[in-house]
Amino acid sequence: MQNTIVALATPFGRSGIAVIRLSGDLSLEIARRLTRDEQFNPRPRFANLKKIYDLETCEVLDETIITYFQSPNSFTGEDVVEIACHGSPIILRQIIDFCLKLDARMADAGEFSLRALANGRMNLSQAEAVRDLIDAQTVAAARQSVRQLRGELSNQLQPLKDDLLDVIVILESSIEFVEDDLPDFQTENIKTKLRGIAENVGKMAATFQAGKLLREGLTVALVGRPNVGKSSLFNALLGHDRAIVTEIAGTTRDQLHEKIVIGNVPIALIDTAGLRETSDTVESIGVERSKRIMADADLVVALLDGSQKLTAEDDEILAQIADLRHIIAVNKIDLQNSPMSLPHSKSVKISAKTGAGLDELQKAIVAPFTPQDVETSGFLVSDARHNDLLLRAREEIENSISLLEQKFSEEIVLIGLHNAIRSLGQITGETTTEDMLTRIFSTFCIGK
Repeated sequence: MQNTIVALATPFGRSGIAVIRLSGDLSLEIARRLTRDEQFNPRPRFANLKKIYDLETCEVLDETIITYFQSPNSFTGEDVVEIACHGSPIILRQIIDFCLKLDARMADAGEFSLRALANGRMNLSQAEAVRDLIDAQTVAAARQSVRQLRGELSNQLQPLKDDLLDVIVILESSIEFVEDDLPDFQTENIKTKLRGIAENVGKMAATFQAGKLLREGLTVALVGRPNVGKSSLFNALLGHDRAIVTEIAGTTRDQLHEKIVIGNVPIALIDTAGLRETSDTVESIGVERSKRIMADADLVVALLDGSQKLTAEDDEILAQIADLRHIIAVNKIDLQNSPMSLPHSKSVKISAKTGAGLDELQKAIVAPFTPQDVETSGFLVSDARHNDLLLRAREEIENSISLLEQKFSEEIVLIGLHNAIRSLGQITGETTTEDMLTRIFSTFCIGK
């Protein structure tokens, strides 16, 4: 199997500079062949201005900066060469093709990071942090990813694993060397220690709600009858005109999707078709889609026209969202014709036209989902895989405590504790199967 891999490490397209990365035993040899310089022996981690030649015509293809990272002091732990060239798709394609002709192969998704994991340059949770850092949608999410990349999750897990191993050693020793049951005082000490471990594991898992919020954000749907100002509010929250706004009822026939950030929380904002009975075929399809989006959204913002009294259509919409997580926004407060009385104590008065009340609405959107200040909080578990493994570990430990209390043998108690230590090890990769690693790294981009 070809050991040296190559991939574009920057986004494909036109740019001032692009970086092509090679990793493996042939990396430096391929660089020598590309530069037609068999004596090229670059000093590690220093930039070198070199011409790259067309392998077939021997003409200069591009003038590049080549940086060599010698094993084991590289991202992957192998010999790595990074070629910074002009970001022309033609140039990039030719250089990569020449690397393939020189016995490199295209990297699989996440293969550079997988090699870094295999060579001990990072653990699995740190490798996942690389992916999350690239995908971060807010500053707060990026900061959390950097903390995980620096090993904060691993550092929090290690004392828990050490304490759990201490208990396992005591119980294993009692099986091997002690014919009688453990003394009651020692059993009580073990149970106390296990309760402390389970509590700390649970505390880590409890941060997942806030961590998931930073990483994945919320889906928020704007709903209401036609002409209550949904599209105007959509544009106001975006800060620019995205939706068409007219006085004609039913202007929005389909959903509009945009991404915004409120209080460091990524928001997928959806403007829906006005909810009403209609004989228009296209509009009726939009209404049905709006109802499906309401059911799937994390939060529904129901708009009412504050310049009018509640209508039968408004009442029907309020009934439809009663069992959903929702906010009621009373729009058009800049019009004082016949102000609507607020239908709920948590209603927010706004004007999509003037911007009045938008700050209060934004705070109301994220408030139900933020149990703590995600900006100033400590490290947060943001990966569903990590959260699931933490919950499994806690459950196994709690089951083992219950078995101890019921005077089961040490062999039975140890089954759950071994399962718990395996679950914690899967977070950082010590006990993760090859199939699971393949699945995880398939979510990475090719150049990482």
